[in-house]
Amino acid sequence: MLKNDFVVGYTNIENKKYAGASGKHKPDETAVDTTNGAGPHNLQIFVLTPDGTIMTCLPGYWKAEDLAKELTLAKQLSKVWQDKSLSLEEKQMQFSQLQLDHINSHDQAMRGRSHLQGFDLQYELKNRPNSDFFYSARAIDPVTLKTPPKNVKSVDIVMHQRLAAHPFEPYERFDVASYADYGKPIYDKHEQFLDANGKIAEGSDLGSAPMIGNTPKAHPIQTQAKRTGSRVARSTVNHALRYGIRAILH
Repeated sequence: MLKNDFVVGYTNIENKKYAGASGKHKPDETAVDTTNGAGPHNLQIFVLTPDGTIMTCLPGYWKAEDLAKELTLAKQLSKVWQDKSLSLEEKQMQFSQLQLDHINSHDQAMRGRSHLQGFDLQYELKNRPNSDFFYSARAIDPVTLKTPPKNVKSVDIVMHQRLAAHPFEPYERFDVASYADYGKPIYDKHEQFLDANGKIAEGSDLGSAPMIGNTPKAHPIQTQAKRTGSRVARSTVNHALRYGIRAILH
């Protein structure tokens, strides 16, 4: 779908104030699945029309089959946006309704893959008892900071509810920080960088805490990868000189 129906690109948000500070993943570590919506401060997947209007935005990482369902909705919304027979108000109403209706199309398996990670849930319970992730704040025990599982919404539900309030909004006006604001924005090793609101304080030097962070200083792997690339290039040239160009092509 991405290859045939979309133009794929990216923008680096590592120096944005709302970008989270999280664990680093090395090239030689095993890649594993995670829950839908994990890492919302580190990654947001936007689907835009050519004029920069937002069809949808998926916070964090998403399983391929669930991403495909959301891309299908984005294509449907694009048709609404391009429908010249509809007024702007009618288009906006359809956008909001389609976002909310899509929640009902999510099966139990998808919702199971979209639950909040444990540390994100604990952060919401401790810091945001009135979060839109909870059906009722009164169902949260203020002493134990626990709540019944049925009181917690999955990320796929909250995502569509939040998007419904921003029908066909231009990308430059979209408040990414607020939209992706849920769960733990920063790991414990960075608690000293938080301000009174639990956000990364202005001017924080996350690079001073090695192995974790959202600044280039905190990611020596990038430099290591460049060096590795240089070594590969040199090795390839040496291989060519020794065995001939056909060996490389083969």
